[in-house]
Amino acid sequence: MSAPAVDGFEITEHAALGSTRTVYRRGEGPPIVVMHEIPGITPEVAGFARRLADEGYTVAMPWMFGTPNRPLSGPYAVGQMARACVSREFTLFGRNQSSPITDWLRTLCRALHEETGLPVGAIGMCLTGNFALALMVDEHLMAPVLSQPSMPTGVTASRRRDLHVSSEDLVAIKRRAREGVGVLGMRFTHDPLCPGARFARLREELGDAFEGIEIDSGPGNPHGIPRFAHSVVTNDLVDEEGHPTKAALDRCLAFFRERLRGDAR
Repeated sequence: MSAPAVDGFEITEHAALGSTRTVYRRGEGPPIVVMHEIPGITPEVAGFARRLADEGYTVAMPWMFGTPNRPLSGPYAVGQMARACVSREFTLFGRNQSSPITDWLRTLCRALHEETGLPVGAIGMCLTGNFALALMVDEHLMAPVLSQPSMPTGVTASRRRDLHVSSEDLVAIKRRAREGVGVLGMRFTHDPLCPGARFARLREELGDAFEGIEIDSGPGNPHGIPRFAHSVVTNDLVDEEGHPTKAALDRCLAFFRERLRGDAR
């Protein structure tokens, strides 16, 4: 099936490890890999990616599931989650391991680094949120952002703390954190898919290298954020000054500037 056009993006392909996938690209500058959330490249995800490109980055957005441009809906999200559950590339319930697709994503990051000669950033969201952490094992990945990282799923205490990376990869990730590579995470406080225990574990493992933004979505919160708010920089973003989701977006953009451009403004 030919890839649907996404407004403002060039349609390219990346082949590696026996798999060829469509990658939507836009912009110039340090590369950032945008890993879309469930259910796919929605208009909100594409809008976020355009914003990054307009900030002066080469945005590469691989198409992993769903139908590009299709708006979010409950049935659509449930259907794509069910498909991910049976896919060999995603291990939604696996503890202490990365999803197999992260190996392919690492080759994409490597290709972007070789093409541009510049450090690479990455942001994962929801199902792909932890992927940015897994990509950090490679030296060229300098700006990993975890937006509402939701894997592995499950309600047990061990699953809620799990980081969806292997023990071996965690050793490399912790070494890079000690060397000064920071990690940014974002979540809503009452999001059942991204529990606070996961951020607590990230702080335990990475120390000051982990910067966690946790936005109050509890009852009676001052901004009226819904109890089940989930997507910090896309579906639940309120793009207004003074709103905590706008502050989180601004911090995300600043994080990329600092890590990819050396701009500490």
